[in-house]
Amino acid sequence: MRKPRLFVSFSGGRSSAYMAQWIKRTMGETHDLLFVFANTGQEHEETLKFVRRCDEAFGLGVVWVEAAVQFGARVSTKHRVVTFETASRNGLPFEHVIQKYGIPNQKFPHCTRELKLNPMYSYVDSVWPERDYQIAVGLRVDEQRRRRKDADFTRIVYPLMDWHPIDKEDANAWWEQQPFTLNLTERQGNCVWCWKKSDRKHLLNLADDPESYEFPDRMEKLYPDAGAGNGGRVFFRGNRSTQDLIALSQIVIPDERMGSRDDEDGGCSESCEAFGEQQLDLFDEEAA
Repeated sequence: MRKPRLFVSFSGGRSSAYMAQWIKRTMGETHDLLFVFANTGQEHEETLKFVRRCDEAFGLGVVWVEAAVQFGARVSTKHRVVTFETASRNGLPFEHVIQKYGIPNQKFPHCTRELKLNPMYSYVDSVWPERDYQIAVGLRVDEQRRRRKDADFTRIVYPLMDWHPIDKEDANAWWEQQPFTLNLTERQGNCVWCWKKSDRKHLLNLADDPESYEFPDRMEKLYPDAGAGNGGRVFFRGNRSTQDLIALSQIVIPDERMGSRDDEDGGCSESCEAFGEQQLDLFDEEAA
């Protein structure tokens, strides 16, 4: 009899890594496991190092994938398999998505779909085409608001909510006992300039690391009219461009930096959990 299959979506964050090692330890003998990490080309280098270190320390066998955009055809994004050494650091997968679909933002939130969901589904379906697997997502018990309403229908499970409940304090306490951890602050996150972040976080990050905003600035200048929409598209909240944020950072002092500290990111914190938020999972262009 075939073992149950579990696809583990490894975001590169601490909670996701905790989930991955727990699944490997407790379910490695009873389940067929696939650990998959999707690199956007704009992940922080510390995230890439952390994924590699977790893979080595916990014996996960992580498969690294990137978006393979299908230009010139109404076909959804596929995948290419990469490694730590060959993974994009210059944002090329992200740029390809922007070239075809346009700049993502609150109105056009397609980056997770095309850079995370579709490439991971594409890879896992190439290994398990029967789609008889469950998808493990590393959201904690204190993140219930991010649980998808259609989780049962989409085969998504939340081990850190339902099988081995832990909260953020539990996860942090565990990592404090380990010989390594993710060397990023929650404010930085895996993608430092992610458009889901609050203005407050962007302004603080701009003060610390302005170079990380060079990519979104360049994309806005190169592809303002790409994809659907009325053109002139920009990334950030309030229809702000990268240059708007930079200008704001130069006139706002730290004590006045805007943004609520409660629920300020709409689900974006230290990592982007591709399957964690209610959204369109797959956009099959062949059927559109």
